[in-house]
Amino acid sequence: MTIEIGRFGEVASTSTEPADNAGEEQKQLKLVYGSAEEFLHEQLLPTYVRSVDGRSAQWCIEWYFHPEAVSRIEALWRAWEHLRLDGATGISVWWKDHADHHMSVLLDPRGPFHKCDMKSHRDPVHLEPKKAPIGWFPDVRTQLA
Repeated sequence: MTIEIGRFGEVASTSTEPADNAGEEQKQLKLVYGSAEEFLHEQLLPTYVRSVDGRSAQWCIEWYFHPEAVSRIEALWRAWEHLRLDGATGISVWWKDHADHHMSVLLDPRGPFHKCDMKSHRDPVHLEPKKAPIGWFPDVRTQLA
């Protein structure tokens, strides 16, 4: 029996283009997936299978309305695209440091989907902080100039 581990084992194609003023060749990585959504549907969810019952795990069918979820899935995709090129430990590092961490947060019943379920979406409530008094957090960009 062969176990499919996704597309981690694929070797990246590269194209060469001249670097801007140096005249050297610069390699550009060709991505396996064109977007975080494609990665989610083609790689992440087919391999990260969990029972979503609302008590131990929560998911929103319209995950893209949750800014935190979009950001975390984007981070998972970018890390996957980078680590897939490491034939030694890339897949392990991606699972341990990225997938397990971010998916645990996303699926947590108190996480970003806590008001949603697999059938309906409810808009997330955003934290509304009060602004600190002027001068407490000076703009460091002006201090570095």
